[in-house]
Amino acid sequence: MPASPGRVVVAMSGGVDSSVAALLLARQGYEVIGVTLRLYAEERSDAAPLSRGCCTLEDIDDARRVCAAIGARHYVINAEREFRAAVIDHFLAEYERGRTPHPCIACNDMIKFSFLLDRALAMDADAIATGHYARARRDDDGTVRLLKAVDPAKDQSYVLFGLRQDQLRRLLLPVGDYAKPELRELAREAGLGVADKADSQDICFIPAGDYRQFLTLHREPVPGDIVDTDGAVLGAHQGVDRYTVGQRRGIGVASAEPLYVVRLEPEARRVVVGPESALYAPGLAAEGVNWVRGAPPDGPVDATVKIRYRAAESPAVVEPAERGANVWFAEPQRAVTPGQAAVFYAGDELLGGGFIAGPLTSSVRPELVEGERMDASSRPALTPA
Repeated sequence: MPASPGRVVVAMSGGVDSSVAALLLARQGYEVIGVTLRLYAEERSDAAPLSRGCCTLEDIDDARRVCAAIGARHYVINAEREFRAAVIDHFLAEYERGRTPHPCIACNDMIKFSFLLDRALAMDADAIATGHYARARRDDDGTVRLLKAVDPAKDQSYVLFGLRQDQLRRLLLPVGDYAKPELRELAREAGLGVADKADSQDICFIPAGDYRQFLTLHREPVPGDIVDTDGAVLGAHQGVDRYTVGQRRGIGVASAEPLYVVRLEPEARRVVVGPESALYAPGLAAEGVNWVRGAPPDGPVDATVKIRYRAAESPAVVEPAERGANVWFAEPQRAVTPGQAAVFYAGDELLGGGFIAGPLTSSVRPELVEGERMDASSRPALTPA
């Protein structure tokens, strides 16, 4: 009988994606251990009993039943304290700074691929696995490249840009080679009981989807002025953290022409509004940049860049900078939002990414190699990790 390829801890939310990830690995001969992380418990007494946040009893029971069906052990690990510190407190602090965070990225970086990996190693596991739609491919030299999912409608590589090589070498992404309908059919054929379970749509700790209400419950609003781009006061607001760049509705001032939130100035407690044309920027500065292959490129690289999870990729030049990168777009981009992620791609490969510090106002971009746009085959090689 062939030896098992190893022991793998699968992060199981009780949904179809992570359930099929566990199923596929079990069929490949891995010793699967399912782990459901208890991340957040609703503290409000008036919360709806069936509120669809994360880690509900139903989700835990579903994950446990799937593990029983595939012959795997299942455990629940309480990570509420770590989740609050790494994700919720960070979420609140970013809004207070006038930034718009993406909490799923913080959760991936600090919980799923840090906290969970540490626990998995303590369980003598060789790897961890998740139900993320993305692919990891190991080159002959041992470098692991992170690729988009086969199904572009479900691709989640954007939220994984923070993965390091030491984490990627211990990460399995079994569902990235499948389309969603295929996963549902696999679950149905295996009798897992989650084949038709709906996808989660909300931020897990804001099941009602109203982040402003969540902020109100946790922070006292600090009022200030709404001003135009020349500094003239147009009205008042009840908190900079209730606004985001690009917002049009609910600004709270009347105008003959549509007004948009152009930028936030939390230290001055000002919300700056202006015409839609003021939202466009030729580039951005990114901080906290991670290069997935391990080291930054030697100079500017031609790439496509995504500045929001649901945004289309835009051609750009990405130039590594100290502790970050500067990005110049081929065409100005709308609503470059501090706190969101800017993620860099070369075709299907995720090169890296970072958090948007702010827009660049200069329209001058560095010259591309040999003065022309390169395709992936002529791109300067990145230094392997």
